[in-house]
Amino acid sequence: MLVLQGIVDGILAGGLYALMGSGLTLVFGVMEVINFAQGIIVVLGAYLTYVFSTHIGVDPLVTLLITIPIMFALGYGVYALLLRPIKRDRVIMSLLVMYAVAVVIEGCLDIIFGGTLVQVHAAYSTSSIHVAGLEFSDLYLLAFGLSAVLLAVLYVILYRTKFGRSLRATTQNPTAAKLVGIDVDRVSATTLGIGVGLGAAGGMLFGMTESFNASSSYDLISRLLVIVILGGFGSVWGAMVAAIIMLVVEDVVAVVWSPVWGQTVFYLVLAAVLMFRPQGLFGRLAVRAQ
Repeated sequence: MLVLQGIVDGILAGGLYALMGSGLTLVFGVMEVINFAQGIIVVLGAYLTYVFSTHIGVDPLVTLLITIPIMFALGYGVYALLLRPIKRDRVIMSLLVMYAVAVVIEGCLDIIFGGTLVQVHAAYSTSSIHVAGLEFSDLYLLAFGLSAVLLAVLYVILYRTKFGRSLRATTQNPTAAKLVGIDVDRVSATTLGIGVGLGAAGGMLFGMTESFNASSSYDLISRLLVIVILGGFGSVWGAMVAAIIMLVVEDVVAVVWSPVWGQTVFYLVLAAVLMFRPQGLFGRLAVRAQ
């Protein structure tokens, strides 16, 4: 029964991590930019939810109507002001830029909130339901459900809209996309905005499930990178599958062995998979055309 409970917990937590990692893999797929700031962006989203819910009294779910537009604008602005001007060595320079963005955001959060751990609370944060001897946390059910809905919306945007076609064309061949009239810079800015906006939603859920401060971003970005690498850079659905696999493995090992080994196996699984499939589960070895 403990193993089954670990599987359930891993699947539900995997949905949350898939949401947090989807923005990271989406941005890389379109721009080939490793958004090293994604961890602190999630933490920023958690802090925004904390401020609106704790100090203003807005329900955490309702705060998404405020935080997602704010975070989208942040992502759009970062591209327009910092990434768009880069003309040479874009991969390396953009990585350095996003690292600098992460450091600045972390510093600001540390000055404003200090190092004290905080958490977002709601009436449904601690309740749960029991089915066949298994416990299902209402909060994690909410996190999994919201993650599934937002990822489904992302799928519709990618594969059922004109913008999605432009985005996928940019992903495959940015030069050809420009030749057929696609505004690659606008697509890239919007993509980064969407990725950061998803970080707001992930941050709201992260802040409700974990205590956090600005330094929480380091462990978070390392775990998100593991998930995205395992799923395959650029594959949103790969990130979802990888997140569920990794969290299930971690929770089961933690239950039957030790929580410490649960975290260690998280990285051992990545190493084992990449030995046989370097591009990840759903990634491709081919380099996109320039």
